[in-house]
Amino acid sequence: MVFQDPMTALNPYMSIGNQVVESLRVHEDYSRQDARQRAVSALQAVGIPEAADRMRHHPHQFSGGMRQRVMIAMALATKPELLIADEPTTALDVTVQAQVLALIKRMQEELRMAVILITHDLGVIAGTCDRVVVMYAGRILEAAAIRDLFYDPKHPYTCALLASIPSVRAAGPQSAKTGPLYAIPGLPPDLSKRIEGCPFAPRCPHAVARCREETPVLDAVAAGHHSACLRVQAGEL
Repeated sequence: MVFQDPMTALNPYMSIGNQVVESLRVHEDYSRQDARQRAVSALQAVGIPEAADRMRHHPHQFSGGMRQRVMIAMALATKPELLIADEPTTALDVTVQAQVLALIKRMQEELRMAVILITHDLGVIAGTCDRVVVMYAGRILEAAAIRDLFYDPKHPYTCALLASIPSVRAAGPQSAKTGPLYAIPGLPPDLSKRIEGCPFAPRCPHAVARCREETPVLDAVAAGHHSACLRVQAGEL
């Protein structure tokens, strides 16, 4: 797993090398020397220059992008079948973000592993993923292939998320679009309380009485496309 903030995920008291070596020795039957050589190779594979020398450095001596590369090296050193990346680019600028995403994609192809990317950035999803699951209040509201979800969304929450994305075409003096950016009205529900019906119903412009009473179940609405909207399932939207 690659966590959101590498500065808090890495141990500030341990050198980078010891942290990568530790994961190898815990999961694999390596001697300390062999684990250290494997750790250097892992750091080199994710693009950290002078990896052998930087093994003795601590997290605060690395930039944000380099710390995230260390996290990826630690996660991939044991060659997992699945990598879970939880908002891995949130704290990074756009250029470094693109580098980290390209690195994850390259390592995925080399190791032939699956990747679950958790993110709020629909642009990252569009450029990285094959299939997307949209979640709200801990529930899956829609699941589809990337192209199907972006061009033919089947849940009001997904439609609202897509409408919230600022458009480059909508910028500039010749734009037909004026006024403020779209924002989803209301607030997310309090998860400490029981939610009756669809969790998005209080904020949904298409909600009717039954949306607040019946709990929707994720169901197929097209080939490979699932939605948990009662009105979409009934063909009303």
